[in-house]
Amino acid sequence: MRTKAQYIERLGKMNRNLYCNGEKIDRLDPRQEGALNVMGLTFDAAWDPESKDLCTARSHLTGETINRFNHIHQCPEDLHKKQDMTRFLCNKVGQCIQRCMGTDAANAIHTVSYEAQKLPEAKTAYHDNWLKWLKRFQEKDLVGCCAQTDVKGERLKCPGQQADPDMYVRVVEERSDGIVVRGCKVHISEASIADEILVVPTRALKEGEEAYAVCFAVPADYEGVKQVVHFHNPRPRDRYPRGIEYGYTDSYVIFDNCFVPWERVFLCGETRHGGVAALLFALFHRHSYSGCKPAMLDYVIGLAALAAEINGIEKAPHVREMLARLIMTGELGYAAGYTASALGKPEVYIPGMGFIPYGPGNCIPHSIYANVGRCLTGEAVFHEQEILCNIAGGLPATFPYEKDLSNPETGALLEKYIRRNPVIPVEEQIKFWLNFIDFALSGSSGSMLYGAYHGGGSPIMEQIAITSQYDLEAKKDIVRKIAGMSLPKQ
Repeated sequence: MRTKAQYIERLGKMNRNLYCNGEKIDRLDPRQEGALNVMGLTFDAAWDPESKDLCTARSHLTGETINRFNHIHQCPEDLHKKQDMTRFLCNKVGQCIQRCMGTDAANAIHTVSYEAQKLPEAKTAYHDNWLKWLKRFQEKDLVGCCAQTDVKGERLKCPGQQADPDMYVRVVEERSDGIVVRGCKVHISEASIADEILVVPTRALKEGEEAYAVCFAVPADYEGVKQVVHFHNPRPRDRYPRGIEYGYTDSYVIFDNCFVPWERVFLCGETRHGGVAALLFALFHRHSYSGCKPAMLDYVIGLAALAAEINGIEKAPHVREMLARLIMTGELGYAAGYTASALGKPEVYIPGMGFIPYGPGNCIPHSIYANVGRCLTGEAVFHEQEILCNIAGGLPATFPYEKDLSNPETGALLEKYIRRNPVIPVEEQIKFWLNFIDFALSGSSGSMLYGAYHGGGSPIMEQIAITSQYDLEAKKDIVRKIAGMSLPKQ
């Protein structure tokens, strides 16, 4: 396993294919520092005696100890630990821990490549290719990101109906030594600080859309790949440093006639399995949200409770009611994810067929509960902000700039008029409000909210998954029996 320093050292040696605001930039650009600090925690925690049991696992390939973010879940206990690890690490930064996309994509591809290789028309040994890639991924302790979301063009049209066929990443040429792909994946979290990019389809596919049924992995600095990066960093501070300097990034990952050798191809043209790959990444990722979203709610609850204490309203009944709502949302999301782990099996839901065995035996979270947990917490993010706004009042929106607070002519006066709770030192109150503003009113907080709402699939996608997979007929039968109605013939 690597250390944070070794991870950053390797990034510094990678090719320059990152672009931001019209410039070509290095991976160690200062604007990446916050995201690197967060990603670095995933390495530090694996070495820390207090967290290494949670943050490491035993590879089913080699038997060696590896970072849990590079692990293929073998049993419900692995899923439980992934969920708890995610919550534990997110609580250290109050935001996304950034590395779950790689493990969620790896678990999806591990399963799909196994099934695709069994097909007589398979174009290469998909799963054998995958296992070679995975072994290196684990041994080198690499960071993976998942490139799933396509630009999609006209949203009501399928990939094969688009005026421009490049609106979804596709294979434009098959050669004896590999494939050539073209297109763009968007909103790809932490691609700019990843070692490898894992590509999976974004949706179900049909006959005639074989070119879009493709899974592969390439280095993040690979020839034919360009990244246009967006940074999400809080405002720099001088006098009131944060406990951790954090941030995150996302990229438009553009595949510009990118050649991928067959040994890095894990699916190519199998539309049914392409749809399952899209579904499985979403499922694993929604399960990860049952760790990170409760962690984010831990942070929101702390912000709300401290804001109430500083404002002197912590005992007000309406405040306690709002805190209870936040607590219930977070813990229900966690409980749904925990149940999804406990009921995990090597099976997947196929429309028209129900739940069927799928893959080489790795553990897949229960779809209904993973989707329920993600939907509950995803729908709540803007309501959480409403509660914070309600409790905090208008102060965060007009809070003085840091340099005004340290200006000899205005600092003492501002401290006098900012102070609310006389028991809490005004310096501590200032630190709190600056932190509150970072989370709720900054430029980075706006994009964070959109990510929390849409990441892993918007709530409508979870609702579709829930209603399409849930056994509604069984619930109707309960009513029919109690009402004395005739049961329909099977």
